[in-house]
Amino acid sequence: MTRRSVLTGTGSALPKRAVSNAEMAKMVDTSDEWIAERTGIRNRYFAGPDENTATLATDAARRALEAAGLQGKDIGLIILATATPNNTFPATATQVQHALGANGGIAFDVAAVCSGFLYALGIADSMLRTGMAEKALVIGSETFSRILDFEDRATCVLFGDGAGAIVLEARDVAEDGPGVLFTKLHADGEHCDLLYVDGGPSTTQTVGHVRMKGREVFRHAVTNLADVLKETLEGTGFTADDVAWVVPHQANQRIIDATARKLGLSPDRVVLTVDQHANTSAASVPLALDTAVRDGRIKPGELIVLEAMGGGFTWGASLIRV
Repeated sequence: MTRRSVLTGTGSALPKRAVSNAEMAKMVDTSDEWIAERTGIRNRYFAGPDENTATLATDAARRALEAAGLQGKDIGLIILATATPNNTFPATATQVQHALGANGGIAFDVAAVCSGFLYALGIADSMLRTGMAEKALVIGSETFSRILDFEDRATCVLFGDGAGAIVLEARDVAEDGPGVLFTKLHADGEHCDLLYVDGGPSTTQTVGHVRMKGREVFRHAVTNLADVLKETLEGTGFTADDVAWVVPHQANQRIIDATARKLGLSPDRVVLTVDQHANTSAASVPLALDTAVRDGRIKPGELIVLEAMGGGFTWGASLIRV
């Protein structure tokens, strides 16, 4: 038997307002054809005045708890990945913790942008396996619409708001049993000027807007994601043929397709939701994961790989048997 963090529930949440490419074309000089051809995006969701990162995270967490057959009071650890917290402090995770009635456990935020959920997953897995908690909520939640420059058509059409969550439980399982098998994380601050927000409390005392050099980001993303997926498989002795599903960060369909080609993965084994939700940053991977679990594509016993890259650059991947 071996101690592992076992995935026992998934959940997600989206704002009420869906925003199509046609609606985006009314805000900025673009078109449905231009956006779809370059990104694969058809739709995204924007948070309303009564919705924020904490409320979306709480809704996603409640659905994950329900799927796991648990209540908030059962959770001893909450890690929330976000680049758009409700406040500079306290951590938005503490607000989610209170809303769920999980007070008294561990709760904190992780800032690694689009890779944030993978970073949070890796931290939670380590903490569960070393006994710091028995049950954890790992959440990615974003309201990127609040930091978009709607005069910059190169970035504002790419992002949306949403949240995704998973429940992990520490269990003793057989070697071929379920759980998080391997996680690999990286960062390279040399490229921090390629994808960033031009504001912050210690520099401009403002929130700022998303800025991106798209071609350079694309090139790094395809290389880094393919490399970390190879590292993850090599670290466990599995091959791409053993993986039932890849759940990638939903930034751009071209990046997803190019990464799959480099690994020799068939597109029908890749979960794709970028057309529905656009890039929801740290929420992207758990939102896509919940979609594929609930529609029946991902089944118990299968090997899945989660992967993402974001500003920093940060990137990572995790192999899980569900």
